[in-house]
Amino acid sequence: MSTLMRQVHRWLSIAFTAGVLGYIVVMTRGQPPFWVGLFALIPLILLLVTGLYLFVLPYALKARRKA
Repeated sequence: MSTLMRQVHRWLSIAFTAGVLGYIVVMTRGQPPFWVGLFALIPLILLLVTGLYLFVLPYALKARRKA
């Protein structure tokens, strides 16, 4: 499960970077519509979830070993 989560986290970071770059390109042409910002926001929220999971994982494993 940890390996899968790391892989998902890496791909989400690529999607987030692409979304931000796309947003910057659209901003150079004027005020972008609201939905264009969601292309960067959705992967960012998922990055937060997977990042928090990966952050807590070593502590949870350590606690499980002690019990």
